Amino acid sequence: MGDRVLETLRERLACTIRLRGNQLTLEGEEPQVSEARDVIAELVGLVEGGHAIGAQTVDAVIGARGSDQNVREVLDDVVWSHRGKQIAPKTVTQKEYVDAIRRCTVTFGIGPAGTGKTYLAMALAVAALQARQVARIILTRPAVEAGERLGFLPGDMLAKVDPYLRPLFDALYDMLDPDRANTYMERGTIEVAPLAFMRGRTLNDSFIILDEAQNTSPEQMQMFLTRLGFGSRIVVTGDVTQIDLPRDQASGLIQVQGILDGIEGIAFVQFGHRDVVRHQMVQRIVEAYREHAEETGTERRR
Repeated sequence: MGDRVLETLRERLACTIRLRGNQLTLEGEEPQVSEARDVIAELVGLVEGGHAIGAQTVDAVIGARGSDQNVREVLDDVVWSHRGKQIAPKTVTQKEYVDAIRRCTVTFGIGPAGTGKTYLAMALAVAALQARQVARIILTRPAVEAGERLGFLPGDMLAKVDPYLRPLFDALYDMLDPDRANTYMERGTIEVAPLAFMRGRTLNDSFIILDEAQNTSPEQMQMFLTRLGFGSRIVVTGDVTQIDLPRDQASGLIQVQGILDGIEGIAFVQFGHRDVVRHQMVQRIVEAYREHAEETGTERRR
């Protein structure tokens, strides 16, 4: 069992865990020891079943126990495969998100960085395109100036907004060979564009992803959602703790939750720090900032 897995077990489980050679010893109150024994047995079963386990697998197992969901159904739901790399949910919330995107016309994935919101949506979009469920993929982001003014950046408009769109290109190239991705973009089968380019369009037979949606105004959010055409689905992702808008500017992502929540065909999936699948330190940073915002009352509410 790797050091990171062991460290995560010690953080998550309320008992003492010691490893000597190949022997794992659990000490503590019986209910906590019993839970730890079950979690470890599930991890061993996953290893025997061919799963590579990491720190996030511990959270997946614990989360599945809390939701009465089979952890193997979570980890075995392969969304997309490319060059031997399989993309699948790593947490219960990620599985809920994947299921919502498949089921709903419009899905909002809201939560901290590193929770796989955009990456999983991109994988589902590529899978839908390859299965001919949609005719094209449209990826968009608001080009919000974070310390730099677009007018002072070099190049034409597309060159100016490229830094904002680069993370979408990076994810795309992680799922398709560069030649195929470039061919799709040249043909217009895959379009990557700033949000302003969506105005006035109706998008049919498309898988549309709006990333970094916390930086949309309410008017931009409404404009984007009403681009929806027949045979299309929309995924909106964002983190309401990382808003780059001026303090007096309302965030469309915050406002839309109060307007559209409960409407059939629309799903809101909320991610937490336990869903962070990057370096374990990112989890701790996200949680520390969340606690600081709560303690100081500096959370954005508009």
